[in-house]
Amino acid sequence: MARAFLFVLDSFGVGGGPDAAQYGDEGSDTLGHIAEFCAAGAGDRAGLRSGPLSLPNMSALGLMQIAKTATGRFPAGMPVPDKVYGIHGCASEISRGKDTPSGHWEIAGTPVTFDWGYFPTEGEAFPPQFIEALCSAAEVPGILGNCHASGTEIIARLGEEHIRTGKPICYTSSDSVFQVAAHETHFGLDRLLGFCRIARALLDSHNIGRVIARPFVGETSSTFERTGNRRDFSVPPPEPTLLDRIVKAERNVHAIGKIGDIFAHQGISRVIKANGNDALMDASLAAMEEAKDGDLVFTNFVDFDMVYGHRRDVPGYAAALEAFDARLPDVHRKLAPGDLVILTADHGCDPTWRGTDHTRERVPIIAYGPGLKSRNIGVRSTYADIGATVARHLGIAAGPHGRSFL
Repeated sequence: MARAFLFVLDSFGVGGGPDAAQYGDEGSDTLGHIAEFCAAGAGDRAGLRSGPLSLPNMSALGLMQIAKTATGRFPAGMPVPDKVYGIHGCASEISRGKDTPSGHWEIAGTPVTFDWGYFPTEGEAFPPQFIEALCSAAEVPGILGNCHASGTEIIARLGEEHIRTGKPICYTSSDSVFQVAAHETHFGLDRLLGFCRIARALLDSHNIGRVIARPFVGETSSTFERTGNRRDFSVPPPEPTLLDRIVKAERNVHAIGKIGDIFAHQGISRVIKANGNDALMDASLAAMEEAKDGDLVFTNFVDFDMVYGHRRDVPGYAAALEAFDARLPDVHRKLAPGDLVILTADHGCDPTWRGTDHTRERVPIIAYGPGLKSRNIGVRSTYADIGATVARHLGIAAGPHGRSFL
């Protein structure tokens, strides 16, 4: 047997989505536009970073060739290495939607073939009957927000009123999601999670993918800050995933970050929480030391999306990519013969794009490990090829979707 390490750089798309126009995202390119902005000096921030985007370790594993495969061009300002050491390619998404559950489920071999429920983009977002039932069951005097919004913006705008009235802040986005922001102490974290559990049950009939608890702290609009106690309440995948098959084979799935929440805790052996990309990497490295033959370590690095992509922060996103890249040698040092590492993403979130939502893009596939020979696997027709590859590597029964590239 062998081990597998699957690291999702949340929202690190590489452009070229063949159906991007259907989502209003034709031309979006998370990697390409970050590189372009950095090469032009628009990715500089004093005390953080400056100059062209520099990702030498991922480039050595094939990232530049991936970008060329996905979009037909190399990212601006980034050197192309003479030799590549990883299996490299990209994948198009076939799931409906460009959200986190759809992307992760498809990676794990279960594409979303149904339509999610969504809330209206204008006016009040949520049905009055739902709000009435939610407030009654949760014993709150009402809600604030009830609209499409950026999470940080709506907390700054309504946080003080929330503290004063005790009304939770409820909002949505272009994803199939119901988000609730509440103060960790004035409202209470346990109370917020209970409120979200009630909302989850009420929204099942509306086919809403996720209910997300967004706790924050601070006393004024200028000091409010979201904490690491976010919790996602997802519907379960529609059929068994790679994770279920691994657990059924009596192996272990080490779920780091929000992976457990994304899969509604199905097919999960162990949940490891951490806040921030550095802490998530530390947790991943520790899990790599503990993982046994046949195990999967599955990590979501959420900051790329949550902290930088949605906030359209090009310098922040670039710096986060460079920090992640700099830690890849730590991953290399943990590998044993037979191990497989796959770096990928679940969708795009181009920080130069209009709005604040995800973007429909292809995602990178970088696969490497002791003894694996470099080659270009081209454009894969579905993210499910990643799950099929992990299954084959671990000797797990193949699922109905995807094709291994090993």
